[in-house]
Amino acid sequence: MFNAPVTELIQQRYSCRAYARAPMAPEQAAQLARRAAATKVGPLGTPLRFTLVAAAAGDSRALKGLGTYGLIKNPAGFIIGAAGPGERNLEDFGYAMEAIILYATGLGLGTCWLGGNFTRSSFARRINAAEAEIVPAVAAVGYAAENNRARDWLRRMARSDTRLPWAALFYWAGSNASLDVSAAGPYATPLEMLRLAPSASNHQPWRVVQDGPAYHFYLQRTPGFGQGLPFMLLGLADLQRVDMGIAMCHFELTARELGLAGQWAVRRPPLPPPGGTGEYVVTWVGQEDAAVAESNRRIARTSESACPYVS
Repeated sequence: MFNAPVTELIQQRYSCRAYARAPMAPEQAAQLARRAAATKVGPLGTPLRFTLVAAAAGDSRALKGLGTYGLIKNPAGFIIGAAGPGERNLEDFGYAMEAIILYATGLGLGTCWLGGNFTRSSFARRINAAEAEIVPAVAAVGYAAENNRARDWLRRMARSDTRLPWAALFYWAGSNASLDVSAAGPYATPLEMLRLAPSASNHQPWRVVQDGPAYHFYLQRTPGFGQGLPFMLLGLADLQRVDMGIAMCHFELTARELGLAGQWAVRRPPLPPPGGTGEYVVTWVGQEDAAVAESNRRIARTSESACPYVS
């Protein structure tokens, strides 16, 4: 899937806002385009579509009309995605887009998330977004500008210092006690890679509760962020839900790279969120728990076939 360990790609990735005035090499562009087009569904079942819009050598017309309001300088292209309807469509979108971004990082490309409302924009028109689809974010892509590389390197080095500590993010089930790194066992690395995930305005809204072999993900909203009349009038996407998908991506890709089997499930555990507030999102069902769940499903199927008219 990736040409380097995902833990390395996560630590290499950063928000690159200034790019060299050069198109992507044809083979790199083709690889990234194939990877984007191959993404059809999120981990929670939402139908998704992604495409790469990139300028060829000597021809920048492909990007005509795709303005970023001065936020990004000289991008070589954009990754555009559309999500269908669904209860967890923004989380699925965030997961899938971040996986594509990490793939671009492995190709030596810089990227930058651009969140907002693109559902009625020129970006949506480029992907032919249907009436039922939304375009909650796009990603700029290209080669980092030379004069920004030193600054970007310093930003990457300092990034772990700008992230919330473990004690603020990860907890034991049934209490407000923080989860110690040593107690996380083999999941210490997936949780650390989650901690380093990007988020809108660096608010890091994710909270995770360890419950035996299960990890429950909660959204701890930033007061006032993404809410209020301006956001409603502009129709801006709920970016903190997208952030939750990004966190899921870092967690699962790292877990699978380490050989930790599991699956996502929405099962609303009878556990209070950390601090008593927050919105339940999803649970990572670890290997032991997954085996129990599969056993229960087999028992249920046997019962149904034996008593087909019982409701």
